Amino acid sequence: MHVGTFVLGAQFPGQGQGEALHRAVRTAEVADEAGLDAVWLAEHHFVPYGTCPSAITLAALLLGRTRRIRVGTAVSVLPTVHPVALGEQAALLHVTSGGRFSLGVGRGGPWVDLEVFGSGLEAYESGFPESLDLLMRWLREPSVSASGERFSFREVPVVPRPAEDLDETPGPEVVVACTSPSSVKLAAERGLSMLLGMHVGDEEKAEMVALWRTCARAAGRSPEEISGAAHVSAGVCQIADRRTDAVESLTKAMPGWLKQGLDAHVTVDGRARAMRDPLAYTELLCGLHPVGTPRLCADRLAATSERTGISRFALLVEGSGDLAATEENVRRLGAEVLPHLG
Repeated sequence: MHVGTFVLGAQFPGQGQGEALHRAVRTAEVADEAGLDAVWLAEHHFVPYGTCPSAITLAALLLGRTRRIRVGTAVSVLPTVHPVALGEQAALLHVTSGGRFSLGVGRGGPWVDLEVFGSGLEAYESGFPESLDLLMRWLREPSVSASGERFSFREVPVVPRPAEDLDETPGPEVVVACTSPSSVKLAAERGLSMLLGMHVGDEEKAEMVALWRTCARAAGRSPEEISGAAHVSAGVCQIADRRTDAVESLTKAMPGWLKQGLDAHVTVDGRARAMRDPLAYTELLCGLHPVGTPRLCADRLAATSERTGISRFALLVEGSGDLAATEENVRRLGAEVLPHLG
């Protein structure tokens, strides 16, 4: 089992953006020191829900600041970037970090981002498969051309190539954020592992893993590929000597952040959005994920892994909104939870 942190750079009420980003950087540095496996970085535009607008840029900084830990994006939003540009950045980080970089990609949402970056609603609604396939070709082939609906260009060499020997080292790991059967099918057909959201419980995650396996088999993926898929489960983690204290820490801080952050999202076409109740959502997350004593947290992670077959976790540890408390949370995760997981 591999346990990592999920870092949003969340801006809590009363905090500045620099404070949120400093906490994000320190979370990754402490996770490296504490022996965690990975740090996964979220990407958001124009909202205090997450203050990092470029997960791959922050990943570059953190790969330079750390020595051991894997750094991944969760996720880089494909509809707002050119897949070749993202592929070049991913290849650069893969080569220069000695293979410590993972590229997580997703569709994002129907947000005003699509207007600002000029990609338009079509890039979100129908363009994701074309972007993903072009990205994967860039990361796996020595030269690439394109003749699709959104991207068309002559053949050009891939520089830097993610690996000199593409047959033995295929380049950086790519995972896909999946929220629906169609996205599960898309990832499975390409043999790409999934990143599953923190709002989803064990039963639904198990169903998505089962669907992924079914679709992967139907697409002709080998048994080795299917059994070796390393899906990632996002969640929340808050550690305390008593479960009530851990829950209280989150229910005091997270609803204000969620309300402020989610209210700031603006759709590109004015469509209505269903908003979660911030307190109810926080309580739901406390019930789904490792929130409580170290032993309870370890048992919860082990149970999720057993029920779903998922071996990797990306845990939001900054839910208290406080830097010192976040650092302590990460250190306790490494020192008091990981040993119970072997």
